[in-house]
Amino acid sequence: MTLVPRTTNRTTEPALALPVLPTDTDPLLQLQYETLPADGPGATRCVGHPHKLALGGIPAMCSACRARRDWLLINHGRSVWIRCRCSNQWLEPEISRADFGALIGGPNGTTYPSVEEGLAALGFDGVFAGTYLE
Repeated sequence: MTLVPRTTNRTTEPALALPVLPTDTDPLLQLQYETLPADGPGATRCVGHPHKLALGGIPAMCSACRARRDWLLINHGRSVWIRCRCSNQWLEPEISRADFGALIGGPNGTTYPSVEEGLAALGFDGVFAGTYLE
């Protein structure tokens, strides 16, 4: 999935992480590159975390709805954000990129055409605010 972390109220366009081939290359090679999952320093990766998070011994809690579990962790570059079901998100410096990498079980994921569609498909767009999904 390709998501862009929100640090302000401005909307941003996701950075392309896949290499762009010259236009005169083989169409099959172009298709192969286009269907590869996003990877590299420009890629944004996400993983759901349904359990409670204890950061430095202190449990994480959403400042907007007071939720204590059911998070979406978003990694972009060296930063990791936590997003709640109520659509509140914040930068979490206690979670490193290595910690995030340990949470991802497999290399395969789902890629969504836009940030909004990915958040809606995963239920982190604010529709499920106040509900815990099991």
